[in-house]
Amino acid sequence: MLKRKVIMAIADGLGDRPHPLLEYKTPLEYAQTPNLDRLASEGITGMMNPISSGIPVGTDMGHLILFGYQPHHYPGRGPIEALGIGMEVEPGDIVFRCNFATVDENGIVVDRRAGRIREKTDEIAQAINGMEIEDTIEVFFKPATEHRAVLILRGNGLSDKISDSDPKAPNDGKPYHQVEPLDASKEAERTASTLNMFLKKSHAILSSHPVNIERNAEGKLPANFILTRGAGQMVKLDPIVQQLKISGSCIAGESTVLGVAQLAGFKTITDSSMTGNIDTNLELKARLALEEIAEKDMVYVHIKAPDVKGHDNEPFEKAKAIELFDQMVGLIVQQLPENVYLALAADHSTPCEIGEHTGEPVPVLIHGPGIRRDRIMQYSELVCAHGGLGHLTGNEFVRTLHGLMGVVKKQGN
Repeated sequence: MLKRKVIMAIADGLGDRPHPLLEYKTPLEYAQTPNLDRLASEGITGMMNPISSGIPVGTDMGHLILFGYQPHHYPGRGPIEALGIGMEVEPGDIVFRCNFATVDENGIVVDRRAGRIREKTDEIAQAINGMEIEDTIEVFFKPATEHRAVLILRGNGLSDKISDSDPKAPNDGKPYHQVEPLDASKEAERTASTLNMFLKKSHAILSSHPVNIERNAEGKLPANFILTRGAGQMVKLDPIVQQLKISGSCIAGESTVLGVAQLAGFKTITDSSMTGNIDTNLELKARLALEEIAEKDMVYVHIKAPDVKGHDNEPFEKAKAIELFDQMVGLIVQQLPENVYLALAADHSTPCEIGEHTGEPVPVLIHGPGIRRDRIMQYSELVCAHGGLGHLTGNEFVRTLHGLMGVVKKQGN
């Protein structure tokens, strides 16, 4: 069988709805995307629901599926984030995804992202890393991408069956939540109590931290609180690369994506210039994707900006982010080897009018040697619905790529 390879380019949160500010086009339809449209005209397209019709997924679940796992393999967002930023996770650890946030004196969340803080988060994190809560519980805290961070509680008698402190409202202005046990176990009750103590102590420390005093003086929002969500306990998964006997790499600036890639056994590549926003280094991502596919069987290259702008309800900015994705894909296409398929995908839809992930399907595309071309000429949500791939689940889409690579076992004799 022919030995062929795949580069999958992922535009996080790409899918959207028609927006009145964009002449009732989606940001993808409104954006200038000559490279994406050319690939559509030369390839095969369709629509993908990561799990099933109408089911929204998080970035973690969406990428878990795009890397080849099933939804029931999901270990929780916390462990994925921890792996993505290089933290060591031990069996039994309770791991949380966190935000640096701003709260007022009454515990009202002024900004869930502390003004999308980027600078000096390592200094802030250092002030609460190793905090003493109980003699038998260790605290590990580390910053992640931009306003994000990861918290690990390590000790006996802990549980991940606890609620989030993050109100996760579409808009700020609500109080943070006291953490509650989600079952009647002593472990859940102890963990909820421990986390509430952590939140209270960290707020006291961060409120008087020099970085936040400086931010207040500059008129910036202080990162004076830690919002927690996505508690999980690490589970052991067989890496996808071992299951398929392939090699792979992932190029991203977003810790969630890097964490999923590590779970799947892919080499992870990142750089400080690969931000989780619109100023990410497209040229470096494209160059690294081409360098890695020369040595590997499958390479993922990711851009976060469309999702960020969808959450922020900025349709024009989301269209610009999609144009950056188009530019990155264009750089890859210029030097794409003949034996490599180029796949385009997204992990979920993030409509600007909602500001959150929804269950609408996302457009997908496969371009490369011997592909069955359809009649589609544009890469967009509405047009790709008529494409030759039809409507697939995420697992079906990824299995299609594995089949083109020749690593799917024949069924029957």
